[in-house]
Amino acid sequence: MDRLLAKIRDIPDFPAPGIVFKDITPLVKDPATLRLAVHQLLQPFLGRDITLVAGMEARGFIFGSLVAWELGVGFVPLRKPGKLPYDVQSVSYDLEYGSATLEAHIDAFDVNDKVLVIDDLLATGGTAKASCELVENLGATVVACAFVAELDFLAGREKLSAYEVHSLLHF
Repeated sequence: MDRLLAKIRDIPDFPAPGIVFKDITPLVKDPATLRLAVHQLLQPFLGRDITLVAGMEARGFIFGSLVAWELGVGFVPLRKPGKLPYDVQSVSYDLEYGSATLEAHIDAFDVNDKVLVIDDLLATGGTAKASCELVENLGATVVACAFVAELDFLAGREKLSAYEVHSLLHF
């Protein structure tokens, strides 16, 4: 995990004063660390009954689509408002520095789907919890949530107590 950690840089005061943003851009730029991150994210889920991977806009798209590819399942993007062309369902939630909304097409999931939710970072847990709610509101079951990094001091995992949570790095 040291190889992954070395490729994540801190950006102070982004997106707001007092926030230290964990920038994964160097990690995804390097093919070896990107491959390692994807491999480690999917390891606990090999052989599990997962039918879809859902990833949150935008960095969850990177890891989620690659994990879906490796697992041989489909990928569902959870998008910001106004980005999806078909009928959508939405869920709003609070962030550590504001509020946001995620949307998915109303036919993105069905009652037989077992979904792995993926994002780059677990902070306060608001985005991940909202993502799980959106998946479940559309009829599917969330199997687990997986993250490249987790900010333990923000206790986001507590909001996900109903789900299995897998994080590669802890800050």
